[in-house]
Amino acid sequence: MRARRLPAPLLDAVLIAVSLLDVWIHVPTDERGRMACALLAACALALRRRLPLPVLLLTLPATLVSDAVFATLAALYTLASLTRYRALLAVCALAFAACDITEWSWPSPELADLSDNSDLVTVTYSLATAVAPVFLGQLVQAGRELSLRLAEITEAREHERHLLAQSVLAKERAQLAREMHDVVSHQVSLIAVRAGALQVGSSDPQAQEAAATIRRLSAQTLDELRYMVGVLRASGSRPTELTPQPSLADLQRLVDNSGIEAELRTDLPADLPPAVQRAVYRTVQEALTNVRKHAPGATSTIRVHLEDGTVHATVTNTVPTRPALPLPGAHHGLVGLRQRAELLGGTVTSGRTADGGYELRLRLPAGGTMA
Repeated sequence: MRARRLPAPLLDAVLIAVSLLDVWIHVPTDERGRMACALLAACALALRRRLPLPVLLLTLPATLVSDAVFATLAALYTLASLTRYRALLAVCALAFAACDITEWSWPSPELADLSDNSDLVTVTYSLATAVAPVFLGQLVQAGRELSLRLAEITEAREHERHLLAQSVLAKERAQLAREMHDVVSHQVSLIAVRAGALQVGSSDPQAQEAAATIRRLSAQTLDELRYMVGVLRASGSRPTELTPQPSLADLQRLVDNSGIEAELRTDLPADLPPAVQRAVYRTVQEALTNVRKHAPGATSTIRVHLEDGTVHATVTNTVPTRPALPLPGAHHGLVGLRQRAELLGGTVTSGRTADGGYELRLRLPAGGTMA
């Protein structure tokens, strides 16, 4: 778990407080010149992040005239953590060491005697003291840069992973498009051709009408399949809807082309939101499809109206007059309708009627929008 860092203003305040404590301990209050230099060095730390080099220069006199060196060390550390110029850091470290080993006395300074062993130890200690904050600052700077590089590498890997996922998705979409074009479209084309042959060759008017309906629906399905194949192949392009989206104005044509005997009763206004209109259309479409599949020979009644700000759509069919043929299906139609209705804040219910028929009911807020 990553440790929390102190806020910058609070850390600066702590450093200034410690520097003032260092001044109070090492600088006599009756020596005003030394006290002024030491206080200036402590207060200058407030600007150490914005002006690291000038702040260091302001703190050096305090090291020269007194033993209060904390402010200078803090300024040297800050400069080392913010700059990459090592030659400058070396000069600043030597300047600190020179000021530290020089015993300033009024009116002239006294330099350390390097021939004396004790003074040699003092020089070595001052140089080590100067080098420590420089190394620490450089280490902090390296850690900060390493964190930035790791963040960049992580971002690059996430981008690469996203591109790989997009590539895999594009391949799957291309494969799906090929399957739809080579298999589904071919079979629907055969259905249309056979329906056309049946329409021409049959003498039964009902059979001709049924064949014409099959041929028309097959042609519409082929158009939608071609559109979907085009969208699937256009991977990487901007999202687009798979088919032109229907509205309430298309309900009558849907009922007329359903191939079953159905009556449409509707009085909805034309200014309903497009999402609500599509939900009503898809509900009626799914209900009529289920009637064709599961209730051959049944008649249907579609009632769509607006009441108290709620759109009501009800599709009711009678008892089938012929046995239903076994047809393949994934049984996802009603599930999809319920999910669509829930997104719009509505409900879809269905069930048997008292006379043995079936009824599908949709309830939607008139101003419904996707949740």
